Order: sequence, then C-alpha cells, then structure tokens
Amino acid sequence: MTTATVPNVAGAIETIESHLHPEPSYDVDKHPMPTGREEIWRFSPIRTLKPLLQQGEALGGLDWSGEFPDGVEWKTITAAEAREVAIEPPVDRISAIAAERSAQAHYLRVPADVEIDEPIVFIGRGDGAQVAETFVAEFGPHSKATLVLRFEGSAKYSAKYDFRIGAGAQINLVYVNDWAGDSIHGGQISVEVGRDAQVRTVHASMGGRAIRIAERARYNGPGGQLEQFGIYFADAGQDIEHRMFVDHNEPNTKSNVDYRGALQGKGAHSVWIGDVLIRKQALGIETYESNKNLVLSEGCQADSVPNLEIETGEIAGAGHASSTGRFDDNQLFYLMSRGISEEESRRLIVHGFFNDIIRRVGVEHIERKLLEQVERELALVHGTTRTADHA
Repeated sequence: MTTATVPNVAGAIETIESHLHPEPSYDVDKHPMPTGREEIWRFSPIRTLKPLLQQGEALGGLDWSGEFPDGVEWKTITAAEAREVAIEPPVDRISAIAAERSAQAHYLRVPADVEIDEPIVFIGRGDGAQVAETFVAEFGPHSKATLVLRFEGSAKYSAKYDFRIGAGAQINLVYVNDWAGDSIHGGQISVEVGRDAQVRTVHASMGGRAIRIAERARYNGPGGQLEQFGIYFADAGQDIEHRMFVDHNEPNTKSNVDYRGALQGKGAHSVWIGDVLIRKQALGIETYESNKNLVLSEGCQADSVPNLEIETGEIAGAGHASSTGRFDDNQLFYLMSRGISEEESRRLIVHGFFNDIIRRVGVEHIERKLLEQVERELALVHGTTRTADHA
C-alpha cells in the first residue's frame, strides 16, 4: 500500500493562473501534450489516456436515451453556439480536444420558476468507439430539478459539460460512471451557482479502466450554496482521478465537498485533488473539503491533495481534511465479537463508509443501483481484474 496525503495552505495569490490553474482556452495549442511531469498531470496515467489527448477528425457522441418531462427543452446546437453559452473555456488538453472534436453539442434548458418533481434521467451508452461531446445545461431563476447522467457500455469518451444555475434555483446534479472495464473517460465539468441558489452534485465512479474528471465551480452572485459529494471504487489496474476546484469569487457564499473512495487489488490507483480559492472580494464565505480513502488490500495507491488558497481573512470559516487507511480494527473487533464473520464485518464497514454519500443522491433507484455496485465491487477477487498501465 502506498498513500500520499499532502495538505497545502497557500499564501495570498494575485490570479488563478498558476501551476494548479493553467489558463483556460479553446486553443488546443495552449494545452500542450502532457509528459506526466506537469503538476496537473503528475498523477495521471498518460499512456492510458493517450486517445483522449490526440487531435483528429470530428467524432460522434454516445447513444443517449431518456424521457423529457414537460417544461424541459432539449436540442442539438453547434459547437460554436455551445462556446457562446459555456461558463468557461477548457482548462486541460482532454477537455480542449473534446470541444474541438465534438461534431455537435447537446443543450438542455429548464425555464425560470419551473419545478420538475421527477428526476430527469439520461443514459449515455458507448459501443466501444471513441466519442467526444459538449453538453450545456441552463436552469432558470427559481427553477427546481434533479438531473441524472448515467454512463454505460464501452467507450473512449472525452467531454466538456457546463451547468449554469440561475438565481434562487434548487438543483441536484448526479453523475454515475458505470463503464465497462475497458473504457476511458476524461473531461471537464463546470458549474456556475447563481445568487442565493442551492446546488448539490453527487459523482459516483465505479467502472472503467481510467477516469479523469476536472470538476470546477464558481458563483454568479452572493448567497449561493454548493454541496459536492462523491464516491469511487478502484479495482486492480484501475485509475480514478477527480480534480475539484471551487472558486469563491462572491461574498457570503458556501461550499462543502466530501469525497470517499475505496481501493482493492494490485495497481488500484485513486487521485483526489481538492482546491478552494477564496478571493479578496469573497467576504464572509464558509467552506470545507474532505476526502477519505479506505484501502482494502495490498498493492493500492491513494493520492489525496487538499489545497486552500486564501486572499482574505474576512471569512466565516475554511478548512479541509484528508485520510487514507485500512479497516478500523476497533470496528472489526466490535462486529466480530457479536458473532458476525470477518467477511461480513468488512462488508458492513464498507457499506457504512459509502452510505452517508449514497443517501444524498435523492433518487431511490439510483441509490439502490449504487449499493448494488458496491456489493459487486466487494465480490471481486483481489488482483484478478484489469492490468495497470501507468505513464
């Protein structure tokens, strides 16, 4: 087992263009091919991700299915139109390539004051091909909705997603990566939280050969509240990387980030990068970020790097936490002393570890599916799935 926990509280900074934050741009040349030595790429399996890093002809997208409730607009727009309504340009080469190679873009809109009671569920399925997509969603002021995006099948998938949340809206965004074992998935998710809006995101990564997602958030007015939760389960030879960035650019805003992962099998590798920037004008903000990793077998590596970049002392609170370890011996002893087998005790501990996040999804059949996925992961024989392929 190898672990790396690297807390970092940076001093005041002038801009966000730094080793942690390359300049956003749609120009692919602004995002050179990574070598693995760059700060934003040093944990990533470059060789495995190589198909998503190469320029080429335009690509199609996933095969999407789902129902469109009344009041929801869904249409196809051009890549140029998507750029006009996007929150920000790409911040790395994968998302820039995705924007460049997307043959078309998807656009979803929930108008102002519209409340959608039932979850909006879309399933994107890959057929083994390489695909690239751009997706833009706008939720009008005081709207209320839950959007679930579920990824299945096999694909080499790169994407850029933008979610613009209007003032006073209450929006839940759920992403479920349930890819086949040979899939690779990379891209960027940008969320803009409107004035006094309440936004919750839940991201579950349970499948695929390699996943690398840059999740970014910022505010478009004071009073916005953001909660970001995530779970991931890395098996032998699998790489899962979530890179979080919350930009507190408005006063009296809040954020809470809680990601939890489990690893088992030789070569299982997880990466969580958490970064919160508190700008000079972000007075009275409150933020906390946490990452916990549970190592279930030998040969795993969990990298966890929380960061705080603070430009003002006039804040309500800011903190972070990171932990990586094995089963709690006291918990195991307690359960086994009551006649529960060691295998069942470990299963119960893992379920308890994840359940606090899963119950926040708020969509019953998705919660049930995630619990089933955790069961499947626990049933895998250690060291018999996938082969590692690190840069």
